[in-house]
Amino acid sequence: MPTPIKRVDPQSLNLKEQVVSINRVTKVVKGGKNMSFSALIVVGDSSAKVVGYGVGKAKEVPSAIRKGIEAAKKNLRRVNLLESTIPHQVL
Repeated sequence: MPTPIKRVDPQSLNLKEQVVSINRVTKVVKGGKNMSFSALIVVGDSSAKVVGYGVGKAKEVPSAIRKGIEAAKKNLRRVNLLESTIPHQVL
């Protein structure tokens, strides 16, 4: 039986937020073009060895970033570190 994933409480951490990318998305509909934005956000706390990522989508960039931050805080995971690096290969 797999071990359950322990959730991390974001309120107790000093999380640093970083915007990785912002994409402009255009959907062509009968009435014209609908523009929206998606933002990929990474949050983490190096002292607690916790990291999370989230994607936010909205009609405006600040709203997409805010939604991405909220999604990233809900997706926090602990990362095992060897000194200051990840001890396994990353794709």
